[in-house]
Formats: sequence, C-alpha cells, structure tokens
Amino acid sequence: MFAVFKTGGKQYRVAAEDVLKIDKVKGEPGEIVEFGEVLVVGGEPVTLGAPTVVGATVAAEVLDQSRGPKIIAFKKRRRKNSRRKRGHRQEFTLLRITEILTDGKKPSKTAQPRPKRAPAPKPEESVPEGSAGAESTNEKAQKPKSAASAKAKKPVAKGKGAPAKGKKKI
Repeated sequence: MFAVFKTGGKQYRVAAEDVLKIDKVKGEPGEIVEFGEVLVVGGEPVTLGAPTVVGATVAAEVLDQSRGPKIIAFKKRRRKNSRRKRGHRQEFTLLRITEILTDGKKPSKTAQPRPKRAPAPKPEESVPEGSAGAESTNEKAQKPKSAASAKAKKPVAKGKGAPAKGKKKI
C-alpha cells in the first residue's frame, strides 16, 4: 500500500517503513506526527482524492531534526565595489513512515520498536600452520633477493645546463 501526501508545498509518495527527508515540521525525535492532506491512497482499490482523500492520514515517526549543508549566496555587482556573501543552512526533519490509515482511523501514539538484526558472524582471519598459505609467507621472508635487484643503482647523470656544486659557470 502506498500514499501520496502533501506537506511544505511538496508532494511525497511513500509506503510503510520508508525513511524520508522533508522540510521542518514540529516534533521531537521519537514522536509520531500525522499528515492529513493525503491526495492518493494506493493498493488494490486505488483511491483518488478530490482534492484530498476523506479520512485518510499518514503517520510517521520523527527520527531527527537537523540542518542541511551550508549554501553560500554570493552576489557581486561589477565595477561598483559592491558584494554580498550570505550563508544558509536549510532545516529538515527525517521521518520514518509508520502507518497509512484510511476510514478516519487514529495512529498508534507510540512508535513500534524496530526489530534488531543479529550481528553477522565474523570469518576467521588466522590461517592454520599446516595450510599452504602459511608456508608461502614464510618462504617469501627467507627467500634471498635476485641478482638483478641486488645490484646497486647507478646515479643519475646531471644535465648540461646545471652547474656542478661549488663550481662557477664561465
């Protein structure tokens, strides 16, 4: 089942358990808020509103009240020595849709506890001593360097344009 509701001049299509970021609405984290301006309720019989669906509400739990990233509004008028710099952070509310209600039903006043996932078992990272992986690491540590890598590197020749250290160019 889905619903389309309107808040803050925008319309949102939601289903149960959706997490949604909307313009700021009143409510503390953990509270349940209702949206009564439901435009469409979808499901087996799709109900269209004219302009809204009578008796339909969307209930959501407030997860967080926060602010978005900083936006810089910089205005400059050339050749006038006029400029203005202003920063702005838009406030938003993070919601989790709990229920889509029809026929004038009221939402439950408390948020349902979320089922917690069991932690996944961690794979063993140690390698047993008898395996091939342990032998290959020991061989690398004891293996002598090859003749090509053991040779000393030749110093790089200096270019003609740079004078040698301590000598003046004539």
